[in-house]
Amino acid sequence: MTDLSTTFAGLRLKNPFIVSSSGLTDTAVKCRQLEDAGAGAVVLKSIFEEQIMQEHDHWYDPSNAEGSDYLSTYLRAHSLGQHIGLIREAKRVCTIPVIASINCSTHSEWTEYAGFVEDAGADALELNIMEVQTAMDYEYGTYEQRHIEVLQRVRKFVHLPIIMKLGMNLTNPVALANQLCANGAAGVVMFNRPYRPDINIDTGNFHAGELWTRLSDICESLRWVGICSARIPHMDYAVSGGVHDGWAATKALLAGSSAVEVCTTLYWNGPQRLRAMAEQLAQWMEERGYESIGQFKGRMNMDAAGGHRFYERTQFMKYFSGYVKN
Repeated sequence: MTDLSTTFAGLRLKNPFIVSSSGLTDTAVKCRQLEDAGAGAVVLKSIFEEQIMQEHDHWYDPSNAEGSDYLSTYLRAHSLGQHIGLIREAKRVCTIPVIASINCSTHSEWTEYAGFVEDAGADALELNIMEVQTAMDYEYGTYEQRHIEVLQRVRKFVHLPIIMKLGMNLTNPVALANQLCANGAAGVVMFNRPYRPDINIDTGNFHAGELWTRLSDICESLRWVGICSARIPHMDYAVSGGVHDGWAATKALLAGSSAVEVCTTLYWNGPQRLRAMAEQLAQWMEERGYESIGQFKGRMNMDAAGGHRFYERTQFMKYFSGYVKN
């Protein structure tokens, strides 16, 4: 019998399909429905530091600093309290791992809160520190160092597994993953999908760009998981972005991922898509005689024959040499 179970960030999953942080996981009822549909784990909808601070800035009165500070504390406590309640309720109704999620931009704001997450019963904590760097006086490496500082601070207050979800705006994900591993991260997710700005040329207004991932979005994650899983094999990795079917999940596992985070395809096709994805993965394994994921995980990472040249290649002109436009 084909065994789809896997281990990611110290969590035992019945299959590698983790529902990523989104509106799909913003209530305990939805999380239970995802479990019933076949999810291996869920990442609860993130709490965003920037949202809390925007609420504070909206109401901030420079003539009443004391009152404004009180309001900031209230808004923060209210938002954090809601997230704690979501963790507790999701743990009450779900048997699969429930992963809390914090989207933060500083290395001190959420240290104490991380302890509340653990006390509420979360099985792991995913930290997302993705941010666009635009300062003219930016010092190279500062952004990467912030990931390490956040991890170090949170690690002092919690014992549960900490998962770092990275953005794609990194110079060298391998070096950062290595430092995160050295500082106690239990897993790394590659990559978070950023907000994409767009412009309406008819109205002259800004608006959000494409919301959904495409199948091709998996390629960069495959590159870096394929490299990192070979160079830092004792770290667990998950691929996020472009995982729309079981075949994409198979690619991620072959590259060295232990799990995948899924979102867009569930919005398009409903939670039942999870079962179909698991069936596709199981079919692929059965056709090749694999009984467990461990038998083929990482077989096509950078250590595979030709993998080094394939994953580090950046130029592709030879692939167009035979292309003739009709």
